[in-house]
Amino acid sequence: MRWIDAIRETFERYGYVNIETPSVEEVETLAAKGGDVDKEIYGLQRLNADGDEKGARLALHFDLTVPTARYVAQHFNDLTFPFKRYQIQRVWRGERPQEGRFREFLQCDVDVIDQDGISHDFDAEIPLIALQALNAVGAGPVRFMLNNRKILIGFYRGLGIENAGDVIRVVDKIDKLPVTEIERILVEDLGLAIETAKACLALAQIRSTDNGFANAARKLGVKNELFEEGLTELTTVMDRLNAADIGESVVEANLAIARGLDYYTGVVYEVQLIDYPEYSTICAGGRYADLVGAYIKRDLPGVGISIGLTRLFAKLVKEGKITAERASPTDVLIARFAENDVLELDAVANALRARGINVEVYHEAAKLKNQFRYAERKAIPYIWFTGDAHEVKDLGAGEQAEADPASWLPARLKS
Repeated sequence: MRWIDAIRETFERYGYVNIETPSVEEVETLAAKGGDVDKEIYGLQRLNADGDEKGARLALHFDLTVPTARYVAQHFNDLTFPFKRYQIQRVWRGERPQEGRFREFLQCDVDVIDQDGISHDFDAEIPLIALQALNAVGAGPVRFMLNNRKILIGFYRGLGIENAGDVIRVVDKIDKLPVTEIERILVEDLGLAIETAKACLALAQIRSTDNGFANAARKLGVKNELFEEGLTELTTVMDRLNAADIGESVVEANLAIARGLDYYTGVVYEVQLIDYPEYSTICAGGRYADLVGAYIKRDLPGVGISIGLTRLFAKLVKEGKITAERASPTDVLIARFAENDVLELDAVANALRARGINVEVYHEAAKLKNQFRYAERKAIPYIWFTGDAHEVKDLGAGEQAEADPASWLPARLKS
């Protein structure tokens, strides 16, 4: 919960507002995203569905971008554009459970959607928000990789490749397959000439933490207007990010990444933990032009990013980078004995709670050792005793002293 609060505060600091969409959507709505989403969707059907009901009409959402697009279309006349929203919800995806892959997980999305066109300022703002959110939860240094699909599509068109999408999906696997295998697929499966395939691979292997990527790409000799447009856009974003304070994290132009989903049209992002480069991407997103257009006849482009909070949390716990917090948020356990008036105990508890102190009254009159054991197991730091006088025992220090419910504070609330 502390992580969620930190991410939420970061999003709101940039003026993004929270929305929540239903976990269940029409299959048709989810499928509007394109690609092989049917492999990822969990359909829903009543157990006693009639025999003539073929297939599921409803499904659990597998990401938050598509439901947001539907939300924008539905509430179009009530929204102020650019519409800046964030969403923190669970999603469900058809994964084979393994490290970094979950069937159910928590996503933290931040997107901005505008009418007709969207400022390229947001191409830089979105990654800055993500970097600050990751820093706020102590994720450690990350490698924030960027590309622009205009660079890829323009370059491939300049080479005379008609179906750029097929090449993009193959080259996007360059960090998972040997370069020789990627080249073989491009030549044998996609029918590219060897020199054309080598040019595609040369572009994909360009990496730069400054704007050197643009010159390296131009030296490959391909001329195309869209290619140049993408280089200019990515240069601007890199300038903005490199001018910001991002701590030990690294911003890198990586001309291989494309994001597999077809709806990305401009800048794209992928983020990895620097200390665990082989681990799955923990954060990703990009610019899209026509996702909302699947639901409303308006040009509503957007740009956004998603932090895979469950994936990130699981890895850092496994590596010992973060440890479990107290088993309970309780600051004080009020001890209860047979001679106590429960109304008096409640009055003390409510006085403390009114001042921001988290309090439990023990649920029954019991031996002191049982109440101590309960406090220790839940890591409750203080036990309060009510009798002729009020006393509080600091279990960590082993000290006990008189206390006034109107003025006493636990250590976490002392200035």
